[in-house]
Amino acid sequence: MELPSPRCDGGVVAALPAQAGRTAHRLLIVEDDGELGRTLTGLFAAQGYAVDLAADGQRGLHLALSRGHDAMIVDRGLPDADGIELVLRLRRRAVTAPVLVLGASGAVADRVAGLDAGAEDYLVKPFEVDELLARVRALLRRNLDLAWLLPLGAGWFDAECRVVGLPSGEQVRLSDRECRLLRALVTRPRQVHTRAALRQRVFDGARTESIVDTYVYYLRRKLGDGVVHTVRGVGYRMGEL
Repeated sequence: MELPSPRCDGGVVAALPAQAGRTAHRLLIVEDDGELGRTLTGLFAAQGYAVDLAADGQRGLHLALSRGHDAMIVDRGLPDADGIELVLRLRRRAVTAPVLVLGASGAVADRVAGLDAGAEDYLVKPFEVDELLARVRALLRRNLDLAWLLPLGAGWFDAECRVVGLPSGEQVRLSDRECRLLRALVTRPRQVHTRAALRQRVFDGARTESIVDTYVYYLRRKLGDGVVHTVRGVGYRMGEL
C-alpha cells in the first residue's frame, strides 16, 4: 500500500479529509523508531485520523496531557522510559483514552503487564496492518460506548450525540462541537478546565478567545444553566442537569 507523506508541525500530523461534516478521531502514536512512526502516521492519516506523533515517552506524556485524544498507540520499548510505565503515568494523571501497546515480545507476562498497567490491548510486532487498524477501531467503539454511559445528572449520552433519559422524556440533540465540549467535561467531572485547555482539546487550538464561552452558552441553552459550572478566574467544570 502506498502511503501519503504526512505533514508534521510540532509533532502534529494533519489528517486527510475525513467524511464531510464529521470530526476526525485524534490519535496519539508514541514510537521511537522513526521509520515505523512515519509509516503509522501516514497509514492513519490516510484513514482520516488526526495524528500526533511522539518519539519518546516525555513528549508522549506532554501531548497526552495537553491534547485530548480518542485513542493512543504506545511502543513498549521507548528510549527514555518503558511504554508500560508511560501508560501507568497517564492513568495516574486521569488520562482515560484507550491505549494499544505495541511490544516485541508476545510472552504472557508482557501482555499481562501491559493490561494491568491500564492498557486496553496489546499487539506483538511484527503485525498486519489490517489487524492494527481493526484493533484501533475496536478501541474507539468501546471507548464511545463507555463515554455515552457516563452519568450526566439525570441523563446520559447516546452514540448520536443526544442527551437522553431526562425526567421530561425529552431527547436533546447536540452539535458535534457541543458534544465534544460536554464529553470533555463529563469524563473528568471534578476537574476545573481552563479556557485555554478546552480550546486546545475540544476546538483544535482555535485562536478565538470566546469560543469556549460561546459553546458553554449553547449547552446551557439546551440543557439548563446548571449543566456547566463557572469557576471564576479559572474556567469551567461539570455541573448538574
